[in-house]
Amino acid sequence: MVEVQPGGASGMTMPTAPRRRPLPGWAIFLLGVVAVVGVLATTSYLTDEPRLTSSSTMQNTVTLGLPILLAAIGGIWAERSGMINIGLEGMMVLGTWGAAWGGLQGGPWVAVLSGAVFGALGGVLHAIATVSFGVNHIVSGVAINLLGLGVAKYLSTLLFQPLSHNPRDSPPIEQFDTYSAPGLSDWLGELEAEQRVVISDVAGLVKGLVTKVSPMLLITILLVVATYVVLWHTRFGLRLRSCGENPVAAESLGVNVYFHKYVAVIASGAFAGLGGAALVLGSNPAIYSEGQTANRGFIGLAAMIFGNWRPGGALAGAGLFGYADGLRLSSGPGTVHSLLYAAVIAAGLLVVWQLFRRKWMTAALAAAGAVVVYVLYYVSDELPREFLPYTPHIITLVVLALAAQRLRPPAADGLPYRRGEGD
Repeated sequence: MVEVQPGGASGMTMPTAPRRRPLPGWAIFLLGVVAVVGVLATTSYLTDEPRLTSSSTMQNTVTLGLPILLAAIGGIWAERSGMINIGLEGMMVLGTWGAAWGGLQGGPWVAVLSGAVFGALGGVLHAIATVSFGVNHIVSGVAINLLGLGVAKYLSTLLFQPLSHNPRDSPPIEQFDTYSAPGLSDWLGELEAEQRVVISDVAGLVKGLVTKVSPMLLITILLVVATYVVLWHTRFGLRLRSCGENPVAAESLGVNVYFHKYVAVIASGAFAGLGGAALVLGSNPAIYSEGQTANRGFIGLAAMIFGNWRPGGALAGAGLFGYADGLRLSSGPGTVHSLLYAAVIAAGLLVVWQLFRRKWMTAALAAAGAVVVYVLYYVSDELPREFLPYTPHIITLVVLALAAQRLRPPAADGLPYRRGEGD
């Protein structure tokens, strides 16, 4: 490739280096998976903590990560249309109650549908307030969160207390049957039990994905793929995303901005409600319980931001936060403590990568962080048990802080819009 240099005395052309094509998203995702598995396998070997990569930990990760992922996908729908939706937590609360009520009426499939409908009702309220009446998105989201808690508590007292004699819990509902890959699951279990370096780690993680698989996992995977296809490969998705980038320009091209924003926010609520249904059906026993969401709607927002408002990134973020929560349940303070060692290894890899890119300041900061975390790991034997429930929240803050520099939200995200203002 040649390029004419303006102002050159001889008018000669100078060769320029060809631009390197960026890696496609799927390749980056696969490289990320390989890196994460490598870090966990190395940490498991060096700290003698096989539960870091055990099948039980992965099963807990899937169960606890599904509600976060569904909330994150809901956030993508809303914010790609320019609507901030911090009311995902309240919509998820409504979804948990709706799933329990629907499950009592007709089983797990009705629970899923009912959870989505109740979450969508929260989305309708948020859309009316913000799109039609121009209420500040944050104020409306906070109101939805408070309203969701209040409505769920009132309905639980009204309908569940006579059945369970407890206003905070519902009676148990029927759960989905689970399925395992015949033959493959047993073979992976044998490899995991042999405790071979890397091989057993990979076997344990894969076994957790193919053992006791719930239809809720398959539904979620299909919805993630459908979100990517609809938003990035259809005319409707292009118009919806244009509302989040420049609604005035979209309106000038004939796009019904109000309609697309309404659809996006209602779909956002439905996804959050499905997250609530996944939480109910994934618990043991399957019940609605007051405070069940434990701020997973907000963590879903964090996963969405970590994923740069894209489904694949949200999947990675939900997996990370679900893993932190799943590890806490399947092990004790000592195993969670070993995550500090994993953080040191990850920081070391980051230093090498930044040095390769000649980002000296970033490499120095990563090296300093690795030293601090290693000192904390070295001087302590385990983390206090009181610290464990907040592990996912702390990891959320750390990850968002590290990812902040590469984020690019929709240009008109959260900005007020009134029809005809571009005339």
